[in-house]
Amino acid sequence: MVTLTPLEAELLAVAGSVPDPELPVLTLQELGVLRAVRVRDTAADTVEVELTPTYTGCPALEAMSLDIERVLHEHGVREVTVRTVLTPAWSTDDITDEGRRKLREFGIAPPRVRQAAGPVPVTLGPTRALGGAPDTDPVPCPLCGSADTELLSRFSSTACKALRRCLACREPFDHFKEL
Repeated sequence: MVTLTPLEAELLAVAGSVPDPELPVLTLQELGVLRAVRVRDTAADTVEVELTPTYTGCPALEAMSLDIERVLHEHGVREVTVRTVLTPAWSTDDITDEGRRKLREFGIAPPRVRQAAGPVPVTLGPTRALGGAPDTDPVPCPLCGSADTELLSRFSSTACKALRRCLACREPFDHFKEL
């Protein structure tokens, strides 16, 4: 674990407060994409930020970088460099508990939490599509809490979300897919 200086912790909080451009209900810190903030000189006016996209080619990465630069400049940092870091890859496990709570309150089912740490086992089998086998782990409705939901589309407003419908309250909702 890397020890942060008090200034780095302060700047991490400032950069982490930036809202995600696609899910503005979440901050970059709650989404888990902000990896590090390091002061790079003794004058403390040159900062390097490490940012991991939710997936390679994420169109929001440029907006995130510009927003981080803007808030750090407003906070008095003269030079800001935002580096894209792909290792370790971002996972939905990186979303904080607060982020999951906010997603649910916003009407988006948060990704399910993996029970075990480490690699995700992959099982190859027939491709499931609409009308295919039901989910093995239910996705509870963020509106009424019912686990009786169905998949309408594997893709929703963004590639990282699926469109589902609750069979209890009949309301459609987004589900932030697990990665």
